[in-house]
Amino acid sequence: MKILFINGSPNRKGNTAALAETLLQGKEYETLNLTDYRIGSYGQAFADDQLAEVIAKMKEAEVVVVGSPLYWHNICGAVRNMLDRFYGLVENGTFSGRKLYFLFQGASPEKWMMEAGEYTMNRFAKLYGFAYEGMATNRSEAEKLGKSI
Repeated sequence: MKILFINGSPNRKGNTAALAETLLQGKEYETLNLTDYRIGSYGQAFADDQLAEVIAKMKEAEVVVVGSPLYWHNICGAVRNMLDRFYGLVENGTFSGRKLYFLFQGASPEKWMMEAGEYTMNRFAKLYGFAYEGMATNRSEAEKLGKSI
């Protein structure tokens, strides 16, 4: 099974990556650090935009894990930008048959922030055909959720 972890954090070895290690313990996976890719904002067109490379990696995977630190009460900009850019570019249902997991962590988040992040990822999954498998916000949740992979 091919697993892709998309790390939205600029800190390659930070808390988001640690949560992915817990979720994916004992499994082989590839990490894609979004900060290594140039992805323009929705509505921009750059000749060197690399979103197509990210989408191609996602299409190769059976399981996609998206990890985001909680910044400014929401999903971090790198992940949000990637999600925004799918609109109009990726057809509905493109990722049918694949599973999507979401890792979302931050210092002292409020319940509504976590609910908003999960709502966004659940809607993204449904729109593009992923089976949304759930969200983990801490080590304990990641350990439990990881058993379903």
